[in-house]
Formats: sequence, structure tokens, C-alpha cells
Amino acid sequence: MPTRTARTGWTGTLQEGGGKVELTSSKLATFEVSFPRRAADEAGGFTSPEELIAAAHSACFAMALSNEVAQAGGTPQALDVQADVSLGPDPAGGFKLTGIKLTVRGEVDGLSAEKFAAAAQAAKAGCPVSKALTGVDITLDAALEE
Repeated sequence: MPTRTARTGWTGTLQEGGGKVELTSSKLATFEVSFPRRAADEAGGFTSPEELIAAAHSACFAMALSNEVAQAGGTPQALDVQADVSLGPDPAGGFKLTGIKLTVRGEVDGLSAEKFAAAAQAAKAGCPVSKALTGVDITLDAALEE
């Protein structure tokens, strides 16, 4: 299996400095990062490690869920996955990821709501990004579109 690479160049201090994150493997984009923007409610055109983790988790979970739905005998028509990654203070000092909420709404043929929920739980457990983030509380809200 391949290895994917990203790199960050940073200059300055934590509070006054900043950096650029480059998606090196794909060469698709470079994003600005800044600690003050990371800790602010409004991102203001900057990304953060938490947003990048949310992107990775939502994509990984969507792939895993499409597989689980098919394994359960259903056909995924559309999956809308959102990952909300929260940053907060760490009682041991500094900061930590305080939680991840996965929300998925699916249009699926051939599965009941219960089987879809079971497939979503299996995808949450089997997704490689979920596995990498086992030290973070991950919650799941999964439902079929009506």
C-alpha cells in the first residue's frame, strides 16, 4: 500500500508565526496555518490540524461505510458524512482533541434503518482513521434520509 505525504513549513513563534501545509503527494493544494486562527472560533481562511483530521476522517468513514453497506446487501446511492473535531485544554497541560462527532445521512437501497445503523457502527470501528484516533472519544449519528 502507498505512503502519502504532507509537509509544513513554519516560521516564527507560536503566537506570531505561521506556516503553510502542503499536500505533497497529490500536489493539490497548500493551506495557511496559524495558532491564533486554530484557537479562534472563526478560521478566517486558515486551516488547522483539526480540520485536516476532520477531512481525513469523513473521507475514510465514507469509504468504509460504502463497503459495509454493500457487505450488508445494500446499495449506497449517496452518503453525506460530516466530521466535527474539537480541540480543548488538556488537564495534563497544553491542548488535546476532546472529541470527534461523525454525522452521516445516507440514501441506501436495500437496507433497513437498523441495518444501516449497524453498518455505520462497523464502518466507525473499521475505518483506519478511526483506528488511529482511538485515544479520542468518537461519537456517531447515523440515519437514512427519508
